[in-house]
Amino acid sequence: MSTKPTSVKEYLDALPEDRRKAVRKIRAAVNKGLPKGYKEGIQYGMIGWFVPHRIFPAGYHCDPSQPVPFAGLASQKNYISLYLMCVYSDAKHRAHFEKAWKKSGKKLDMGKSCVRIKKIEDAPLDVITETVAAIPVDAFLGTYEKLIPAGSKRKR
Repeated sequence: MSTKPTSVKEYLDALPEDRRKAVRKIRAAVNKGLPKGYKEGIQYGMIGWFVPHRIFPAGYHCDPSQPVPFAGLASQKNYISLYLMCVYSDAKHRAHFEKAWKKSGKKLDMGKSCVRIKKIEDAPLDVITETVAAIPVDAFLGTYEKLIPAGSKRKR
């Protein structure tokens, strides 16, 4: 993408058709399970789901002007990245996610928070939906606040 998108529609419209279809399917899986309180939009140049400032006014400790990121979805050169901060920040959720993904029979290609998806057929969309659905805003913020550096802590 040559210019930064300002809306999810702009982001999707700028993708090649085959990639757009795959990103839409993953986005739909996230949105299907997304608990009340999170907001979808563009964050860090990609589709993002986050805790809006109206719920957590302090914002993201790395950049308080940004809301706290929950998940992100980006089309990279060789794959689609699904960033799951909600899994990265909680060992219990990560273990459950990894077990459910492997149980699906699909190969998991994952870094600390980034799941790399080369083909949509490689992604068990129901696992993505269930993972996101299992983490309400208050639980995510509780984990987030325990993990941020002491000097960065601000009250809700």
